[in-house]
Amino acid sequence: MAWYDRLLGRTPQADEEKLNPAQYVISREEGMTIDSREVVTNYRNAYETLEIVNRAVNMIVDDVAEIPFKVGEQILGINNIIKNIRKSRVDILLNKEPNPFQDVSSFKRNLIIDLLIDGNIFIYFDGAHLYHLPADKMTIYSDTDTYVEKYSFNNSIDYSPKEILHIKENSFNSIYRGVPRLKPAYRTMQLLGSMRNFQDNFFRNGAIPGLVLKSPNTLSEKIKERMLQAWVARYNPQSGGRRPLFLDGGLEVDNLTNISFKELDFQEGIKSNEKIILEAMGIPPILMDGGNNANIRPNHRLYYLETVLPIVRKIGYAVERYFGFTITEDVTGIPALQPELRDQAAYYATLVNTGIISPNEARIALGKEPINGFDEPRVPANIAGSAANPVEGGRPEQTPPSEEN
Repeated sequence: MAWYDRLLGRTPQADEEKLNPAQYVISREEGMTIDSREVVTNYRNAYETLEIVNRAVNMIVDDVAEIPFKVGEQILGINNIIKNIRKSRVDILLNKEPNPFQDVSSFKRNLIIDLLIDGNIFIYFDGAHLYHLPADKMTIYSDTDTYVEKYSFNNSIDYSPKEILHIKENSFNSIYRGVPRLKPAYRTMQLLGSMRNFQDNFFRNGAIPGLVLKSPNTLSEKIKERMLQAWVARYNPQSGGRRPLFLDGGLEVDNLTNISFKELDFQEGIKSNEKIILEAMGIPPILMDGGNNANIRPNHRLYYLETVLPIVRKIGYAVERYFGFTITEDVTGIPALQPELRDQAAYYATLVNTGIISPNEARIALGKEPINGFDEPRVPANIAGSAANPVEGGRPEQTPPSEEN
């Protein structure tokens, strides 16, 4: 409260809602409506036509969808629609059945594909079930006071901010919509597609570098056209292409270019571009090579730690804020993270054996159910004296020499 508020009779209100004074400017700069700012068709075509893009996207989508969530205790309640929802119901929605029409794997895979191709996820909660809304058809209406006024699907169906769970990818230019991970690799995907199209056209047109027919005489346009038609009809690969060509009247055949078939294969260029695409997606290229390589296991773990788990946590944080329950990812069933779990098990075993924590506390931390009778810390047995009572145990008392005699 300012000093002049007392003179004017103003008193602070404890329940006064503080709003961001810059929100008005932010909403005007972003625009009153924020649509999908990406040409999703381009990324969708690359996903459906380029092998490496399809494999990379499917790899991330399937691995993220495989990780379940653990629902903890309620921490807050911010949404009137979901204030009475129970912990067990949230667990069912996130790990078993989000709605009556989809299994949880199909539901999650649709969400992650949207995140990778559009950079955003939109989920509608009707109070009982979760439904996926295609991100490229969602429009965000900014609010000059709060954050979002409403969401609109296909500019025909409106949703309030309390009904939509929005997860966005990282973005520098917008606080409303994220940038898809495929965008930085778009130029490389175009170049890779051009290489493939050139190869297709090359073999479709006869798989022979251009030939030049030379004649010492000047030919009319009608004769040239007739010869070209005869050449295409007789020596097209689809019609054989092995019959000899008889040249008369001083005609000669010469190569237009000396480029070999090996140079037209673009094998090295394709491999380099595929590596760039994988790195942009966050996938170590070595995982695609396979074989007996000592670096596969640490790269597989790196892929989960730096690519898969951050995506899972983005979804988890958004769900946690929306439903008001603590949400953590359950990685106990992920083979790539098992080495970390072994180290974790040794860590908790040390804490239990030294009496710092109880066995049940360690079991809960490792994702196991507690066992009756394991609630108290253990008393270490390999020390001098008793940890429970220092008076008991330890070095035996010495008998004075006079008493022995």
